Amino acid sequence: MQNIKVLYVEDEPFLGKIVSESLESRQFEVLLVADGREVLPAFEQFRPDICVLDVMLPHRDGFSLGQDIRRLDPHIPIIFLTAKNQTQDVLQGFESGGNDYIRKPFSQEELIVRMQNLLRIRGLGAPAPAPADGAIRLGRYRFTPARQELALDQHLRLLSHRETQLLEILSAEINAVVARKDILQAVWGNDSFFNSRNLDVYITRLRDYLKEDSSVQILTLKGVGYRMVRG
Repeated sequence: MQNIKVLYVEDEPFLGKIVSESLESRQFEVLLVADGREVLPAFEQFRPDICVLDVMLPHRDGFSLGQDIRRLDPHIPIIFLTAKNQTQDVLQGFESGGNDYIRKPFSQEELIVRMQNLLRIRGLGAPAPAPADGAIRLGRYRFTPARQELALDQHLRLLSHRETQLLEILSAEINAVVARKDILQAVWGNDSFFNSRNLDVYITRLRDYLKEDSSVQILTLKGVGYRMVRG
């Protein structure tokens, strides 16, 4: 069976990259578009099975794009992603042809579960989960984002939602530098001073969780961001 095709529209580069890679690791075929005016031509050429649309986009907003896509294909599942959280915004999303609405910041696992539910309703077989429930090996640790678990030998630690998001972002970019501002946008939705201090606290906490294996480290690049390394 061919991979499920996802048209994913997101203008924030780091978030778009992380989510696209997460979907591709689960055998979705993803077309990432960052500009609202490019969405309809991409839709007609790509012919996706499901659309995931950010609302705030350059040149055209996601709601108006959802209406146009719904006219082109009355049955395609559409999920809106937005930082807006007022009731009228949610209602506008559904009135614009959306089947579901997820507020930012969101977990990748939540997005995938909602996508799979909509695909099943439409009668499309969603891709199988990643091997071993999506578990990620970090030295001696086993990190399972879907269950918010970090295991070392027989010891199991349950992580908070924020801890899971942050560790998932860092572990997806092993040995690469992840900009501080990108983490703040992806996890908290903005890079305010208050959220920046929260990030420092969470980094310290994750380092403490990983201290039993010195081959796994979260390095700070002062004024830039972080890099996770593992032996």
